[in-house]
Amino acid sequence: MGEEDLHQLIRGCIKQDRKSQKMLYKAFYGFSMGICLRYAGNRDEAAEVMNQGFFKVFTHIESYDLARPFKAWLGKIMMNVSIDFYRANLKMAYTEDLDSAEHISDGDLVDKNLNYHDLLRMVQQLPQAYRTVFNLFAIEGYSHDEIASMLNINVGTSKSNLHKARQKLKVMILKADSADNRANYNSGTDYNTSIVAINAINMNGVLLNKGFKG
Repeated sequence: MGEEDLHQLIRGCIKQDRKSQKMLYKAFYGFSMGICLRYAGNRDEAAEVMNQGFFKVFTHIESYDLARPFKAWLGKIMMNVSIDFYRANLKMAYTEDLDSAEHISDGDLVDKNLNYHDLLRMVQQLPQAYRTVFNLFAIEGYSHDEIASMLNINVGTSKSNLHKARQKLKVMILKADSADNRANYNSGTDYNTSIVAINAINMNGVLLNKGFKG
């Protein structure tokens, strides 16, 4: 969709034109669903959150600055609605603070070069608290200070949940490997010899390359 066509749709949405709203929804459905799926436990929850997000988009569309990238504005709304949804509907069982949280290593997760759907499925299996912190830190790129402020927790709790999320992902990846589930992996790699410890930067790259940003 060209920039002028997008701006025309947005102007229609500002006027609450239902056809423009429907077209904007269809144009950015996949992008928005991709964000909500990362935070949701399943597709039905993601769809519910996404629809709440679009409701917010359509009721606040007049605040959008046409000079800014629309996807960035839309993505931020979908992320915030995802967080608000779980904050309102689920009691997030954050782990206790760890005195050693400051010293937790980022390089404790095994990367098997999994494809997007494998990674998404594993992230969705994380407990809600772990999944939310993992998404905000490893995918969205927020710092622990920012996450603590967003979720009303402290920095040590954010770090401990990220650490536990990575431990659980590591177990899931190793289980997939032990089951010889190579059909889900990218071809052309010897997975018996390619276990690589990756840090937060590399994890971010793996997820972005597989489409987590939509």
